[in-house]
Amino acid sequence: MQEENQAGAAPATAAARQPSRRARWLGRAVAVLALLALAGLAWYLTHRASAPAAPGTAARGPGGPGGPPFGGGGPTTTVGVARAEQADIPVILEALGTVTPSATVTVRPQVSGVLTQVRFREGQMVRAGDVLAVIDPRPFELALMQAEGQRRRDEAQLELARLTLQRYQTLLQQDSIARQDVDTQAAAVKQLEGTVLSDRASEGTARLNLGYARITAPVAGRVGLRVVDVGNVVSAGDAAGVAVITQLAPIDVTFSVPQDRVPEIERRTAQGATLPVTALDRTRAAVLDTGLFSTLNNEIDTATGTVRAKARFSNAGRALFPNQFVNVRVELDTLRGVVVVPVAALRHGNNGDYVYVLNEDRTVSQRPVMRGQATTDRVQIVRGLSAGESVVTEGADRLKDGARVQVAGQRPASSASVPGRGASRPAGAASRPQRRASAAAS
Repeated sequence: MQEENQAGAAPATAAARQPSRRARWLGRAVAVLALLALAGLAWYLTHRASAPAAPGTAARGPGGPGGPPFGGGGPTTTVGVARAEQADIPVILEALGTVTPSATVTVRPQVSGVLTQVRFREGQMVRAGDVLAVIDPRPFELALMQAEGQRRRDEAQLELARLTLQRYQTLLQQDSIARQDVDTQAAAVKQLEGTVLSDRASEGTARLNLGYARITAPVAGRVGLRVVDVGNVVSAGDAAGVAVITQLAPIDVTFSVPQDRVPEIERRTAQGATLPVTALDRTRAAVLDTGLFSTLNNEIDTATGTVRAKARFSNAGRALFPNQFVNVRVELDTLRGVVVVPVAALRHGNNGDYVYVLNEDRTVSQRPVMRGQATTDRVQIVRGLSAGESVVTEGADRLKDGARVQVAGQRPASSASVPGRGASRPAGAASRPQRRASAAAS
């Protein structure tokens, strides 16, 4: 019984395997056909633009719908252009500078004493001669009175000695006194004259010390933080002093000049030229102040190959602050009537600088040039370009020599006007089938 069941199951298994093999082969065939269909569709889409246009229909592809407006050489690139022009361009030297006050003074007392008054505020702007602090003046007043009294006493003795000498001289003429007494009295007069002169010096010293009791500002500027308070005993040996004043107007900016530019600066200053200097903020966006070039240092720094230079600014607006870092721009000269282009038009390659020049047929030519002086937005072309020629300023990264371009902001040329696409049909001219139909009707 088992043998009969096994014999009956074998044909059923073979029949089940045969349909599954057919299904696999059918699936493979469908996949191959789908791949072929996709390949054919891709070929059709890529070659449709290059297919010849049917008679009487508009051309498709380059110059027609779906293609670039200029034939031959693939799609065009939209670019921005600018004209090379003649203009004046300044010769600029840029450097990083440090603001330094034209004078920094530590105000120290000239005499010793107790500080009784402080008449300035921290950060206050003061003028030369303003009283900053006062030392107790009473000891100096007494010293002045003593010196003045000593002077007056000695002057009285001198006056008496002079009168005595006059009497002695009269008696000598009358031969009533010895010459030795006259000479002794003359020497006493001279001695008292010296004493009076010394007394006057002592009085002047006492008067000067009394004046030093009032501490004044030697220069105009800004007072720093206070370093001493009322009630302290100050003296001429105090290193910190009473206050520190920095002069802010005028103010200087020191910066470094490359040694290669030194001869140019020396030549301009020898000609009597005044070199304008502009101080810019850290971002180079705002102008802090304008001034004039002042001087160069007398030696070159061997470590950096630069020379220290100084420019002076009026600083009327107080925009420059001591020890502030600024960007310095020195205008050394001005080149008159040179050919300039926008900085964006100048390209850099392995063989040097070049520009893309726009031709009349709306193609571009790569032309090597030699650059000169440059500003933030324009650059001088020394050789290789003439004024009036158009150069590419935008989109040059996608260009090659001889490429066709479309100028931004201009309408593309029609396909009929492009060379190789046939002449454009005159307005009102009929086609050949239309002319035949009109002749038959007549």
